[in-house]
This record gives sequence, structure tokens and C-alpha cells, in this order.
Amino acid sequence: MGKCRFIYYFMKKIYTGIGSRDISEEVSILFKGLGKFFAKNYILRSGGADGSDKAFEIGCDSKDGQKEIYIPWKNFNDSNSSLYNISEQAEEIAAKFHPYWNNLKQGAKKLHTRNVFQILGQDLKTPTSFILCYTKGGKMVGGTAQALRIAEAYNIPIMNYGLILK
Repeated sequence: MGKCRFIYYFMKKIYTGIGSRDISEEVSILFKGLGKFFAKNYILRSGGADGSDKAFEIGCDSKDGQKEIYIPWKNFNDSNSSLYNISEQAEEIAAKFHPYWNNLKQGAKKLHTRNVFQILGQDLKTPTSFILCYTKGGKMVGGTAQALRIAEAYNIPIMNYGLILK
């Protein structure tokens, strides 16, 4: 095995599975399946919300996959994740990418800031390899839009199933 292949083999491979809370049964089944498929070789990053996030996490958990579930505060949506500490640096990044940051209440700011970690990792220096998501009609809406704006700025590939599923 060549040196580059050897190094790549041991590098963390990470994907982000996120999206709308309001998804069809078809999308839920798809994301659970993708969560299972990627569990063997990738670390899942997600946010613990109902819908898309939970579907990816359920699939990942069914194969005992590794995951990083970033939540805005302790016990968010009954999650037992310990990844809920919002740093000032992450909040600065979130503010840069949200068009109406100064109009948001503190809770909404925390929700949007946790999206920074989903894309850049806990150290804010380890970008995800790619994003799998669903937004209705493939539009930039909701909290997912915040994550997608950050991903676009970092040239991270995005597969939005809302563009192909009707």
C-alpha cells in the first residue's frame, strides 16, 4: 500500500447528515439506510433534531457507528450527547453566516451555532467530507440553510435529496 493510501486509510472520514424536521416516511427510510451504510467507515455528525437528524442517527446507531451529535444545550430533544458547549469562536462564525443574526433570540443563536460544529467539528478546524441532507424542494431554508451556507464557503460537497425527491 502506498504512503498516501496508508495515511488516507487511517484518517477520520466524516460526513454530516442533517435536514428538515418535517420529512416523509420515504426520506426517513432513506436516511436510516444511509446512516447504516456509512456507519462502518465514517463518523456521523448531526444535531439531534427530529426528522432528518434522528433518521441518520438511528441508522448509525443500528450498526454501532461512531457519531458526533452537536446539540445547542444539555438534553436537547432528549439527547444524551455531551457535545453542547457553545464556544465564542463558533458563535462568531455562526454570526458571519446568518443574514439576520442580530434579530435572533439567544436560543435561536445556540441552535444556529451548533450547525457550525456539524460542519467544522468540535475544534472548528476539521471540516466534514460531505453533507447529505433534505430540505423541501432543495431550498435553503431553516437551520439547515445555516449549515449549508457554511459548507458552501468551505467548498464542502452537498447532496440535498430535496432536489430529487418530490
